[in-house]
Amino acid sequence: MIYSVIMAGGVGSRFWPLSRRRNPKHLLSLFDDEPLISETINRILPVTSLENVIIVTNGTQAPLISKAYPALQPSNFLIEPVGRNTAPCIGLAAVKIRKADPEAVMIVLPADHLIDDIPEFQRCIRRAVEVASEEKCLMTIGIPPTRPETGYGYIQRNSDSRGEPKVCTVKTFAEKPPLATAERFLESGDFYWNSGIFIWRVDEILRQIEEYLPELYQRLLEIESLGDSPQSVKTLRRIYRRINNISIDYGVMERAEHVKLIEGNFGWSDVGSWEEAYRRSKKDNSGNAFLGGHLFIDSKNCYVNSPKKLVAVVGMEDVIIVESRNAVLVCSRDKSQDVKQVVEKLERMNAKRLL
Repeated sequence: MIYSVIMAGGVGSRFWPLSRRRNPKHLLSLFDDEPLISETINRILPVTSLENVIIVTNGTQAPLISKAYPALQPSNFLIEPVGRNTAPCIGLAAVKIRKADPEAVMIVLPADHLIDDIPEFQRCIRRAVEVASEEKCLMTIGIPPTRPETGYGYIQRNSDSRGEPKVCTVKTFAEKPPLATAERFLESGDFYWNSGIFIWRVDEILRQIEEYLPELYQRLLEIESLGDSPQSVKTLRRIYRRINNISIDYGVMERAEHVKLIEGNFGWSDVGSWEEAYRRSKKDNSGNAFLGGHLFIDSKNCYVNSPKKLVAVVGMEDVIIVESRNAVLVCSRDKSQDVKQVVEKLERMNAKRLL
């Protein structure tokens, strides 16, 4: 069987002030009327039945996601007591799936990405499922880079590509690089953007977690043995709080031996910042992009998101302006990755109404 695990526990702090704890990035409609998570579910359904979609999230977000996508049932949700990054999230889903089918194939997807060519995306996923099932390897999707992006991680491939879409073994992973390094990656021709999308058999990912993250694996075994009683929920919370915060990339993918990459040519974006929202938006003749009320005078290459208020921009270039009910963001486009620092400072100030 094929399961799709959608990771939907984050907030998306770079999209403040619209993204909040009770209105996270994956529930925003940044480009049309549909939330990002609804788009994620819809494009995977031809590959996975809805009953085999698992949304890993927290207790606050689960009812919000259910409201955004009413077809979801309680059985579609897997609630994390606390956030512990992607390795525990994936491990928790894996032990749940193992109970139903120890040899199931598991597709892991972030909830908040954009895909332009959905049929090609589905073709790529189906091919990845075939390879992961037959070869018992860990698979990820690499995106051919179009610019020296410093906000993405990178994957270097070996030269043993085969098939269509291309499948090859992974040589190394690289964290988000400085600009000069990203430019070298682009020039080399053998680096891909790390999409954060994974495909593997559930028994294989659990075997790799057991090998490289043995402490996490022991915690997962404890969780797997729990029932559904109220006492079990308390026990789950206690166990989960003892789990270390670690990503699947750092904990497993960068260390495992049998990792393969499939090339994804389907117009991918993780929409990681307001700059990316600007880049993907329609623009006027002066390069300005907008959503809602706006008035541009002697301004160019600006982005305005203000559904309920008129924003007049006079004599400005390369700025981002986002208005929400109780906050306004104004920042330079080249500093859009730093918006998360606003959220970090508000957290230190305990400004809960702004979070």
